[in-house]
Amino acid sequence: MNLKYMDIAIKEAEKALKINEVPVGCVVVKDDQIIAKAYNKKEKHNLVTKHAELIAIEKASKKLNNWRLNDCDIYITLEPCPMCASAIKQSRINNIYCGLSNLDQENIKIVNKILEKDKNNKSVKIYNNLAVDKIKSMMNIFFEKQRKK
Repeated sequence: MNLKYMDIAIKEAEKALKINEVPVGCVVVKDDQIIAKAYNKKEKHNLVTKHAELIAIEKASKKLNNWRLNDCDIYITLEPCPMCASAIKQSRINNIYCGLSNLDQENIKIVNKILEKDKNNKSVKIYNNLAVDKIKSMMNIFFEKQRKK
């Protein structure tokens, strides 16, 4: 784990915040090199699949010319949703480093279940709350703006 990658994910999340997206940023790393980075673009593209994690996984797969992202780690500002957790597991990423845990306990249970070892894929380790203050502040700014609308 290298928290400099979390700082880069936070910079990606700031880009999302500037365009009124939920401020989530993501970085995929392999062999201590950034393979891909992304931020949420769901509102911009009107597509539910434009989460930062899915965009970053797609970019990383293109760069490595392989859907299997073996020996990669992913740094995300917010704990992934079940859709993104499934994609992370399917892509064979080793570890998830999250800046902030999801507050929804049901989401946490579902994500942890998805990340468990199954007959086709190994488990994915998840590490939470690595940059709580920075990310919580960004989330508060975003949701305050939303409430004013």
